[in-house]
Amino acid sequence: MTWFALATRATPEGPRATIRVGDAFHDLHDAAAKLGFAAVAGDVTAIVRDWDARRDGLFALARALGAGSGTVAAPQLAAPFEPRRIFAAASNFIEHAEEMQTKLAAKAESEPYIFLKTVESVVGPGATVVVPPQVSRPDWEVELGVVLGRAGKNVAVDAAHEMIAGYTIVNDVSARDRTRRTDFPFSHDWFRGKSFDSFTPLGPVFVPRDCLGDPHDVRLGLKVNGEAMQDGNTSEMIFNIYEQIAYLSTILELKAGDLIASGTPAGVGMGRGVFLKDGDVMSAWVDGIGELVNPVSAPHLPRS
Repeated sequence: MTWFALATRATPEGPRATIRVGDAFHDLHDAAAKLGFAAVAGDVTAIVRDWDARRDGLFALARALGAGSGTVAAPQLAAPFEPRRIFAAASNFIEHAEEMQTKLAAKAESEPYIFLKTVESVVGPGATVVVPPQVSRPDWEVELGVVLGRAGKNVAVDAAHEMIAGYTIVNDVSARDRTRRTDFPFSHDWFRGKSFDSFTPLGPVFVPRDCLGDPHDVRLGLKVNGEAMQDGNTSEMIFNIYEQIAYLSTILELKAGDLIASGTPAGVGMGRGVFLKDGDVMSAWVDGIGELVNPVSAPHLPRS
């Protein structure tokens, strides 16, 4: 199978859909027109939301492009697509739950804990994560982003695999001092702590499902200023991706273009007592997808 990924690159004329085959980048529209695959062209958001109709043509285009040299040199990438909605799994790795001092019920007595992040919080690779002045403990969380390619309601766990279009990297930036509340009888405020503008770096590419392989055996991690902070594997999830999809689909109809941030492994700043500072650089990585790098601007916090 030919490995490929879709990306969106910034150009002076505006965003352009891009296909990466191996290490080579090609303008998607130009490549599709030249090789007779015009039906697969379009922006990546539209492609993801029409995945079943575009999938086979894109794989055929990737095969036709092969391992030759690319036509786009050193592209400046943006977020690969605009999610329709962002769902995020909380405390879905046992060691991460332990470092956060979260007491979990036995899996047999529990269900996934899913919260929403705003689409407006998305930024792409290289974009600056801007920490607002009311946040004093900004943190990082690398996650495998699961991109849905079709609609579904009450999906069975053993059918959930077919709902997936592909994968990307999500960095669920979190304001730890804003996710806890003492002024209400509710201890957590996920919206307040997770949805500040720029708090969801996404990318650098979208990798189709069949190009990644088993999503439950993927290594992922994150570095801050080159120092390893997180290094885990999706095999450590409490509720696997298929269980998350099935659970969500009992609440609402899932749609093509929905994104699930499927949980983070241990090694976040909260567990270490270390938080992001002005000038830090986060590098989130997932094997088979790539690396998502974002600098941090927090003028009210000390520099590293």
